[in-house]
Parts: sequence; C-alpha cells; structure tokens
Amino acid sequence: MKENIYDQDDFFIAYSQFPRSVDGLNAAGEWPALQSLLPNFQGKSVLDLGCGYGWHCLYAAEHGARKVIGTDISQKMLKVAKEKNRFPDIIEYRQQAIEDIQFANASFDLVVSSLALHYVADFAQVCHKIYSCLTEKGQFIFSIEHPVFTAHGSQDWCYNSSGSKLHSPVDNYFNESACQAEFLGHKVTKYHKTLTTYLTSLLTAGFSIARLIEPQPADYLLDKIDGMRDATTSDDVTGGC
Repeated sequence: MKENIYDQDDFFIAYSQFPRSVDGLNAAGEWPALQSLLPNFQGKSVLDLGCGYGWHCLYAAEHGARKVIGTDISQKMLKVAKEKNRFPDIIEYRQQAIEDIQFANASFDLVVSSLALHYVADFAQVCHKIYSCLTEKGQFIFSIEHPVFTAHGSQDWCYNSSGSKLHSPVDNYFNESACQAEFLGHKVTKYHKTLTTYLTSLLTAGFSIARLIEPQPADYLLDKIDGMRDATTSDDVTGGC
C-alpha cells in the first residue's frame, strides 16, 4: 500500500509545525551527513524522490543544477513546494508515488531521496528503476530511517517507572514487514528491512556502494530541537551509490 498520510488535514497541520518544515534543511538532523555526500550540482539533471516541501530541489537549483524534478505522492506537500519554488525554469514538481516513477534511460545525473524510502514496500524494484534512469556515471544518494530503529515497529521508547526514556527497543529485526509507527500523534505505515536487504538490493540493481554513514545530529541541533539529543543513538542511515 502506498503511504499518503500527508494529505490528511490533521496530520499535515502537525507536520507543517515540525521543525524541518519550518526551518528547512538546517533543522534536519541527517542533513550535514547527506550534504557531505552530494556532488557538484553544476549543469546536472536531478531527481528528488519524495521531495516533500522541495528543500533538496531548491538546494540543487541554488547550486547550479540545470534541471530538477521533484516527485511526491502528497498533493499538499507539493502545493507548499510550488509556493516556495524560486526557480520555476529549473524545478518541476510532479505528484507521483516513488513506486510509480517511469523515466527514460539516462535521464538524470543524480537521484536523491531523504527519509522517504522506508515508506516503500519493494525497495529492490525501486532500485532497478533508479539505476535505469541514471546516466552512466550517475549517483543515487539517499537517507532512510535506520533499520534498528524500525525493527520494533512502534518506534517508541522504553521508559522507566517514572516515565523517563531509557532506550530505543530492538525486536524482530529479521522480520521484514509493514509496521505501524507513531509519528506526530498519528499511525504511519512503514516497511522495515534489514541493512542486508538495503545493501543487497542496491548491488543487485547494478550500483556500487561508495559510502555509508550512520549520522548523529549536528551539535547545533542537540538543544535547539526537542528530542534531538535523544536521537544521538542515530535513527537514520545515509548512503551514496
């Protein structure tokens, strides 16, 4: 099932107040690590899968990309992205699920995706589609929620008797399936996969893996954003192919 909770009014209102929705990339814990993987954008064609508000599309255009396409399943997210678009001659937004992308071979020099692919049931199939639409020396750079964090399903903490956070639970790590996670007070469907599955899917599609980073939030975010210090246990994985 394709996840589109972002078009539900109450969830979208909550998401619009999320720090990264207000302050953009500077409020995203994974951004410094993801940014360190990005190439020179000058003259490149870029595809952003699950683009949301379009922060990464704007970044690409600001840094010299000649063409940027951002896709997202959410009409509400794309409405905001279009309102923020300062580069209408460079950036194009399309409402489309990641699983449904269809682009001609060698259409893009770079495909990026940030914290969206854990909503996809068949990651391997998406990898094949991405590989086909990249140029010969193209790159696929993305971030996902860490499989250790999604393994338990609920994505809630373990607490002591006084209600203080103890640790993030890990259970059923090898049980790859859909799970119902709590996010911004709503149930969201995500798909847990092991790190082996992620890496094998990339390699089978034809990619070679250049770098893998398990980032922690930047120091300037630790006390600026509620809960960010707790995330130093690392909730996401950033990779480049």
